[in-house]
Amino acid sequence: MMGAEKPALGFQAHDYSVDELELSSPAGSPAPPPRKMRSLDFEHIGSLAAVAESLSPGSRWRVALTSVRVVIFTAKINVLLPFGPLAIMLHYLTGKHQGWVFLFSLIGITPLAERLGYATEQLACYTGPTVGGLLNATFGNATEMIISIYALKNGMIRVVQQSLLGSILSNMLLVLGCAFFAGGLVHSDRDQVFNKASAVVNSGLLLMAVLGLMFPAVLHFTHSEAQYGKSEVALSRFSSCIMLVAYASYLFFQLKSHRSMYSPIGDEEEATENEEDEKEITQWEAICWLSILTIWISVLSGYLVDAIQGASESLNLPVAFISVILLPIVGNAAEHASAIMFAMKNKLDITLGVAIGSSTQISMFVIPFCVVIGWMMGREMDLNFQLFETATLFITVLVVAFMLQEGTSNYFKGLMLILCYLIVAASFFVHVDPDAIHLFCLKQVTTK
Repeated sequence: MMGAEKPALGFQAHDYSVDELELSSPAGSPAPPPRKMRSLDFEHIGSLAAVAESLSPGSRWRVALTSVRVVIFTAKINVLLPFGPLAIMLHYLTGKHQGWVFLFSLIGITPLAERLGYATEQLACYTGPTVGGLLNATFGNATEMIISIYALKNGMIRVVQQSLLGSILSNMLLVLGCAFFAGGLVHSDRDQVFNKASAVVNSGLLLMAVLGLMFPAVLHFTHSEAQYGKSEVALSRFSSCIMLVAYASYLFFQLKSHRSMYSPIGDEEEATENEEDEKEITQWEAICWLSILTIWISVLSGYLVDAIQGASESLNLPVAFISVILLPIVGNAAEHASAIMFAMKNKLDITLGVAIGSSTQISMFVIPFCVVIGWMMGREMDLNFQLFETATLFITVLVVAFMLQEGTSNYFKGLMLILCYLIVAASFFVHVDPDAIHLFCLKQVTTK
């Protein structure tokens, strides 16, 4: 039996050198040309075979299909996904029924927003809550940036101003309020705790943004400009550059010099174990899904914006109400879903990074960025958001700063923020934009 186990031709499973092969040649026969031979490492060959199998096309397709199954087919809310393509088909096939296009686009964005929050949560398991919240705020604000640049190109400066202002109000009152309310109901036995130091820094940045928006408005309404129509725009452009520098410094402060200040509250070892258990897709799969979902949300948001004017005429709603209330609710759908999901899982640091971090990013980066882009396009985009809008933002920042100063949250704080947002929404429902009044008067004079 032992002889049967020997390899054929008498070869043993060990290494042969070149010299040994030469000595084993038959006597009198010419020696074969010397050649280099590597040792036969069967374990190494086995590992290469495993790598080759993992790189085979079938394996890649299998991994891709598994990722699609986890992200698309495991969430019941994804039954609403067909409403997005239906909105696009209705837009091109009929050219009418803008109200239905608006509604279908809104419904189609909802599951995409929830999946965007899921992909960001998966990515946060690899990057940590600080970078995860920053990434969520960035991907969530991509829609606002695309819409703003599109509107700036068409000279719709007031639409840009009101939609960005409404996005800040929506994130600070509605998104944060719903997150606090939902998290407080799930964890009703105790107050939820978050990092107070990071919340204070974000509140300071928001007050700085209010400062940058206030002075151009005060300069305009006090009629104290050195050069009428020019000083206001020049001050806005200078302040925008300063705000961009401040935001870049904030990123360095948050991600480099003071990372420990943004560490989550609680046991780090337990958090690490929970993150290991929650990892369902890889880091690169999460990044790919974030990119795909952001692009699809941006596409649907474009059709949504095109349908808003027709929906406003059919519903007889003020343009200011649609720009400040309805449009930001759709644009912030991603932040809304993910912030509530993180709060219900007692991850309030990521919730604040999504809601307050998104407001900070819009006020300190997106708005100044739009001013600079408008400067390059030759559009006189400024920081004069009119007196009514600026006062609303100032009061909102103060209310939220007081809510965050204790470092705790509960369902009652969330309820108060939601009710404050309802007051703001009602205010804009009865508010008429001064530019709209001016255009209406010009139209009346022209028709006469």
